[in-house]
Amino acid sequence: MPEAAPAAKPRVLSGIQPTADSFHLGNYLGAVRQWVALQDTRDAFYCVVDLHAITVPFDPAILRRRTRVAAAQLFAAGLDPGRCTVFVQSQVPAHTELAWILACITGFGEANRMTQFKDKTAKGGAEQASVGLFTYPILQAADILLYQASQVPVGEDQRQHLELSRDLARRFNHRFGETFPVPGPYILPGVAKIADLQDPRAKMSKSSSSPQGILDVLDDPAVLRKKIMRAVTDPGSDIRYDEDAKPGITNLLRIYSALTGISVADLQARYGESGYGRFKKDLAEVVVQAFAPIRERTEKLLADEAELDRLLARGAARASGAARQTMTLVRDRIGLLPRAP
Repeated sequence: MPEAAPAAKPRVLSGIQPTADSFHLGNYLGAVRQWVALQDTRDAFYCVVDLHAITVPFDPAILRRRTRVAAAQLFAAGLDPGRCTVFVQSQVPAHTELAWILACITGFGEANRMTQFKDKTAKGGAEQASVGLFTYPILQAADILLYQASQVPVGEDQRQHLELSRDLARRFNHRFGETFPVPGPYILPGVAKIADLQDPRAKMSKSSSSPQGILDVLDDPAVLRKKIMRAVTDPGSDIRYDEDAKPGITNLLRIYSALTGISVADLQARYGESGYGRFKKDLAEVVVQAFAPIRERTEKLLADEAELDRLLARGAARASGAARQTMTLVRDRIGLLPRAP
């Protein structure tokens, strides 16, 4: 009797914007490191979402450079083009084609309720925002549904980001026949919540943190050490995990534990009464050692732009093949004529 064929791996899709000159520690721990771990258990598609990056004012030369920098960091952090598909969103035109089709089955009121648009226009006002920013969640849904992804890696606090994708998949299936799996969240296990080094009550974020509050993966070692040593701490000198009384030290303990695998309890036992100076100095070396190989590999990839572009072209070709299958079915379901040969 022949052996049963192995079950297909669940397909996952996730993306990251090229909106900075470096990923920061929160990006690395919350997304990139998790993506690396998923390569062997999932059919993984990861994209640099450059089309999302142009929903706000941008400089073309900077966008081009940051797109390559983002891709290089993904490869440098451990994403293997032989084990997953890494590509740039705009190099697969089907993303925008499907986004338009999904926009045509999305209600205006439904789109208007998306919290992301409200959050991003809170300061400047909706009148100054682009239509692209308004329809951003629809393009995000297209990114996911285009690859028939059944799972989307997200943190626990990001579940709601998937709801529009799920609603549109169900709506399309109901109107035109079963076409898309309804994607579910793959809640990333044990993701540390990393806070701003200068404001430990706030999330580490490029959009809201000061430069001194962010640990960038591509920072020079001396810069990383300085940022750690200047990180805000709390009254007293004991190294103790306490969200309320010691938010600064608690954040640093999380970072140390996430990068080394040493439990917070063991770190407290090791450093308890040793003072902030020794603890910060050791943490700085942990961060430097964690980022050094990624920075070195990123620099090597960026030095050979032709090879980096070749890797991305390979990923785009693979992604385009999967996208083409979906769009052939979608176009037929909604009554569009077949593409000209």
